[in-house]
Amino acid sequence: MSTSADQQGPEQDLSTWAIERLQSFAMDARGRQLEAVRIVAQGHAYHSGQPQEARRQWAKLSLLANRRMHSDCPGDQSRAVQQDFMLRMWVIDQLGPDDKDPDWSPETLASETVAALDLTPPQASALAGRWRDLAIEQIRDLRRHKNLTAHLERLVNHIEPSPTRDQLLIWTQLRRLLP
Repeated sequence: MSTSADQQGPEQDLSTWAIERLQSFAMDARGRQLEAVRIVAQGHAYHSGQPQEARRQWAKLSLLANRRMHSDCPGDQSRAVQQDFMLRMWVIDQLGPDDKDPDWSPETLASETVAALDLTPPQASALAGRWRDLAIEQIRDLRRHKNLTAHLERLVNHIEPSPTRDQLLIWTQLRRLLP
């Protein structure tokens, strides 16, 4: 698919586009175009000179682009989930949680994080203790778990005591042992 955004010119600099125009573009974009939308929208979300609500809208657009980019490749899916978790954690940290919106709810993020982990903490711990002897696929899976739990030290500060929080606390300690 070739669009005018593939061409050179100042009017094609996505970072200068209004959010409505970029949202419309993202609905038909694919591949690298979606990655460009994700990056530009995330950059706007990080811009502290904008109102909080505008920053949340830009973050939503970044999440939309990220979620639309995924492929069937496990590595791509894992990357997309990690980027999703990290941006959501940033918004919760910097702009505050919002339990009315699941993307900005610490409890929802905690539940989705636990659901994304294939291994239990005891399984991951047993593998981590001998990771140098493991097959590359198992090492890759341990790395995936480490990446998917990168936000947990910050997330547990936003969650009330619960079994889910207890599990996340175990993962925060365990991830230090992962390759």
